[in-house]
Amino acid sequence: MVEVIARAVLRSFGRHAVRLDRKPGVVQIPIPDSIPHAVTTKPESYHAMPETNDSKKEATRNVPCKHAWSRQTNVRQNLHHAPLRFASTAAAAAASAASAQDALSLLTRIKNLLLGTTIGFTLILGYYYVTDTRASIHEWLVIPCLRYVYPDAEDAHEFGNRALKALGRFGLHPRERGHLDAKGDLAIDVFGHMLDNPIGTSAGIDKHCDIPDQLLAAGPAVIEIGGATPLPQEGNPKPRVWRIPSQRALINRYGLNSEGADHVAMRLRQRVREYAYHMGLGIDEEAEQRILDGDAGVPPGSLQPGKLMAVQIAKNSWTADEDIEAVKRDYVYCVDTLARYVDILEVNVSSPNTPGLRGLQKTEPLTDILTAVVEAARKVNRRTPPKVMVKVSPDEDSEVDVRGICDAVWNSGVDGLVVGNTTKKRPDPIPNGYLPPAQEQRLLLEQGGYSGPQTFDRTVALVKRYRRMLDENSYTGIPERTNSFSSSSSSADTPSSSSNATQPSAASPSTDTATSPSLASTSNPPLARAERARKVIFATGGITNGAQALEVLAAGADVAQVYTALVYGGIGTISKIKREMRDELKRRKKQ
Repeated sequence: MVEVIARAVLRSFGRHAVRLDRKPGVVQIPIPDSIPHAVTTKPESYHAMPETNDSKKEATRNVPCKHAWSRQTNVRQNLHHAPLRFASTAAAAAASAASAQDALSLLTRIKNLLLGTTIGFTLILGYYYVTDTRASIHEWLVIPCLRYVYPDAEDAHEFGNRALKALGRFGLHPRERGHLDAKGDLAIDVFGHMLDNPIGTSAGIDKHCDIPDQLLAAGPAVIEIGGATPLPQEGNPKPRVWRIPSQRALINRYGLNSEGADHVAMRLRQRVREYAYHMGLGIDEEAEQRILDGDAGVPPGSLQPGKLMAVQIAKNSWTADEDIEAVKRDYVYCVDTLARYVDILEVNVSSPNTPGLRGLQKTEPLTDILTAVVEAARKVNRRTPPKVMVKVSPDEDSEVDVRGICDAVWNSGVDGLVVGNTTKKRPDPIPNGYLPPAQEQRLLLEQGGYSGPQTFDRTVALVKRYRRMLDENSYTGIPERTNSFSSSSSSADTPSSSSNATQPSAASPSTDTATSPSLASTSNPPLARAERARKVIFATGGITNGAQALEVLAAGADVAQVYTALVYGGIGTISKIKREMRDELKRRKKQ
């Protein structure tokens, strides 16, 4: 019977060794941790078996059968209460483990919460920092990386535009934060619009109208797109742009590469219609016309209050300069195609990289071209036609050249001048006596237009001359400009050195104006009184900081434009210039 019980144990606890001793009366049964009740059942008949001498030898490990029942009985009595004891112990262990697990889970959740919050705040702060034009990363990290990755300046320019365009789709492009212009300390009236500030960007930054809104977000009050030509043209062969790092200057001979006026107009039209859609006016032609007529309360070009957008137009390179009628057709085509969607049309007759173009700055051909452009602009299907300006070269700076251009401006009825462009000359290095590296000296021999800080003094001098000559033909009844950009040092040279175009008063013209040699020498009929309003001047060339911007404004310019400074200073250049202007104006007030 004992053997039957042992086999039952073997079946129930295979992991415990049960061995039947061959010696009579002895069975070895290791007691497991728990024994089922079936094992502890008393056999029906129990007969004690005598011990033998052999069994005594293994007394330490063998259990005499006569004691088996008493041991099994004790085990049975102990195991009768074992389930309760084991259950309570297991429950306590489980509760303890669960409590420890809960504590660990709570600690993990707190860590994850802190980590997630830190990452979230870091991303938010990083977003606001990187997308702020005032962040130094744009000048000291982005620009050096671009120059390192793209040794060719044109490749870097194109990548920068593509990056801004892509970021703009998701609202991640840099922008000027803080609404600093809302204080109005830099506000100026130009063409009847109260602009946020007198800073603009020159043409060439956004040639194909890829990033107009991204440029406006960087802080300027005036941006230029283009130049645009009637038909697409490739421009000059590459490479055609070079950096002069020691002078923070550029040499370019792009040759007015353009995707064509129709392509630019398509993008401008799409931009207007998207704006109309977001304003709840629809996306059809009627909605477009309402925006262009000013029903939205914003300029039809910039689509933002306090800002203006200009487009530069030029003739195709294969149009013969001697055929003035063909040249006029080129410019008029650009006007008919683009004028509806911009605030200012800028006629480029001063690019140094298009052969023969600067010859159009002579008085007679320039007058014919500008007159045709003005007449076409006034026929634009819009409530208020765009203003017309002409961009002149800094190299035609003789008294005869300047006088002839001013005559053409007055006789054609254009609204202003853009004084300055790249120059064919090579200014002396800065500082005086500095010898550029050999590589830069070789680059200076490349043909093309030069731009950089070295051209600033010539820009200021030209602005003063154009302001003086243009004002000689304006009515004396027009009040002088009085704004915070005027300085006592420049007021003597330029009596009305820094304000904007204003409407003429009812005063009569002076005798000097009526007998002006420039007017008497022309055969055109006298202009209407309203056209004697003071001409607007945009100045471009060498402006890199706030002090220079204030100086050129005090010399008679209405807007100071930058280009090369953006190449070396990054997207935050406009914000930096305006900050320096404010600091200088505050300093002047304290004196």
